[in-house]
Amino acid sequence: MNTITIAWIALPFFVGFLIYLIPKFDRYLALSITLVSAGYATLLFVEGSPVTLELLNNFGVTLVADQLSGYFILTNAQVTAAVILYCWGRNKTAFFYTQAIILHGSVNAVFICADFISLYVALEVISIAAFLLITYPRSDRSIWVGLRYLGISNTAMLFYLVGAVLVYQANHAFAFTGLGNAPPEAVALIFMGLLTKGGIFISGFWLPLTHSESETPVSALLSGVVIKAGAFPLMRCALMVEEVAPIIGIFAVGTAFLGIAYALFEEDTKRILALSTISQLGFILANPIAGGYYALTHGLAKSALFLIAGSLPSRNLKELQNKPINTPIWIALLILSLSISGLPLLPGFAAKTLTLKTLPTAQAIAMNIAAVGTVIVFAKFIFLPHKNQKNIRPSLWPPLILLITGLMVADIVSLELYSLANITKALVTIGLGWSAYFLIFQRSTLKLPRVIEQFEHLIGVMSLMLIALFWMVLA
Repeated sequence: MNTITIAWIALPFFVGFLIYLIPKFDRYLALSITLVSAGYATLLFVEGSPVTLELLNNFGVTLVADQLSGYFILTNAQVTAAVILYCWGRNKTAFFYTQAIILHGSVNAVFICADFISLYVALEVISIAAFLLITYPRSDRSIWVGLRYLGISNTAMLFYLVGAVLVYQANHAFAFTGLGNAPPEAVALIFMGLLTKGGIFISGFWLPLTHSESETPVSALLSGVVIKAGAFPLMRCALMVEEVAPIIGIFAVGTAFLGIAYALFEEDTKRILALSTISQLGFILANPIAGGYYALTHGLAKSALFLIAGSLPSRNLKELQNKPINTPIWIALLILSLSISGLPLLPGFAAKTLTLKTLPTAQAIAMNIAAVGTVIVFAKFIFLPHKNQKNIRPSLWPPLILLITGLMVADIVSLELYSLANITKALVTIGLGWSAYFLIFQRSTLKLPRVIEQFEHLIGVMSLMLIALFWMVLA
């Protein structure tokens, strides 16, 4: 299994450059890599026991692939495959598929890293590949959005690297477990970098503009899997070093509420989905043990929603209320929105139930309130008007079928969660959310300020977050 793991992690980078040599087969080569990743994730679930690799022992470089990794790798495989299918007939060049597969491979690498230096390398490769995909249209707007993303990401990773060096200084190794013996400033620096990279809490407010202004397939990749590259190491650290788990729990609640607060009053469909991603990251972090399954259900649903958003007649909700969307697209939109809302018989129900049932009382209450907010946000999509039309691009359906089928299969493993109490609680949550939507938020015209999304303010927020993290670690 060790040999298979090394071959699997290296293969996307080899094939990514091979695409340049034989561009005629770019789509086929790219799609084949996603099938290999899906197969490797399946192996992790079948094997059960984790795969551990010690590389460069003097520096403590460690790779760990287990079932938690498997959920994220499977998400990455399905979302990347869906994006390739979406782009199949859209005249994307070999350059696009090369960067998509390099991004796929570097995201996979994050999901098996168990030390800070190999994680740093993987995250930096992600930054470069994501930047090249964001700027793929070569318009002035896309270049500015890409440079903004790259600047924020690189600034955050500089802080992270200093923290990683401090961990090594204290432990003579870069292993995640070294956080337990590291000085407070090391924990604060590393967490600040990962929170920013993962789009979590206020340090993640680079995300709405980046995700909403990127091309539709790139938005699906970013929100479906790339953003989880910052959340996964935080989950791994919480499971390995129990002292830092309460800090991550606080940020889980904070980011769940912050994302929802902005999404409730947003009218741009892609920004709503991007802000919802910030909120859903809170649910993924809230319970690291169940976070892998939640990440799978969210990643598949959110990437599909971004693909649909790119096919709607308008991005403005007010206009969509007067422009009925195609009924088949609305049905797909309905299924995905209800899943994220937590409706029974859909995988979002199982994900939320698994996540919330073992949380401490105070945190569980807060996250249940955030769950009601999630229902309100997705009611905006559920209750859009629709009618039968004929202007649907055929290329939209293969990726949607793949992602929705993946969601349905994921729900099979959670049949034991269908108790009367769990079902009743989910239905009450949805009932409260829909009631609040019709009585309050459907008519709301409040606009929250976007000043925090400006580049200079995002950099300033990093400093404030670093101070807050330092005091939290000391406490």
